[in-house]
Amino acid sequence: MILVDTSVWIDHLHGVITERVSRLRVLMGLQQLLVGDLILCEVLRGVRSEVQARVVEAVLREFEFVSLADPDLAITAAANYRFLRSRGITIRTTVDLIIGTFCIERGHTLLHSDRDFEPMERLLGLNTV
Repeated sequence: MILVDTSVWIDHLHGVITERVSRLRVLMGLQQLLVGDLILCEVLRGVRSEVQARVVEAVLREFEFVSLADPDLAITAAANYRFLRSRGITIRTTVDLIIGTFCIERGHTLLHSDRDFEPMERLLGLNTV
């Protein structure tokens, strides 16, 4: 399955056409897509009104929601952070660290447009679309 990152959802919802948004739109009809709970929060956090929030929530509810973290995943994510940090790489947000680790541990692919995931691809084996 494919987890879609906040960065792609935001561009899609704003009508910004990027390579990744184009991929998302193709995948919407072909593949089961996942929306993580933390991704849902990040997307809804940026919406300016309650009316918009309800519309965006309805759009995202068309896809399967998943919880991204549990204690074991949190421990693994922290180990991934330390590993990357030992190589001079700092992931900017804990949410991105959890998203990447979730995909690695659960065998999911990530659709993103965020530079924080690139070291996870190279050094941790994160699969991306």
